[in-house]
Amino acid sequence: MPTYQYACNACNHEFEALQSFSDASLTECPQCKGEIRKVYSAVGVVFKGTGFYKTDSATKATASEPAKTTPAAAPTPAVAAD
Repeated sequence: MPTYQYACNACNHEFEALQSFSDASLTECPQCKGEIRKVYSAVGVVFKGTGFYKTDSATKATASEPAKTTPAAAPTPAVAAD
């Protein structure tokens, strides 16, 4: 369950509440019974491991192994007209 931060508009009391996504937002301060608001803050996200970038799934050539190239198509022979 996510943790939400609230702050009271009247007494500036700040607190956290564990609520389900389907629960309604709290509206009353537990200390002074005043009106409260949700406090939003930035969330730090750290991506660890592989698979987060386009280059992670690309095949990599090593120093001892040359990069693979596709051979050029052979030219088609010209047909002589009679």
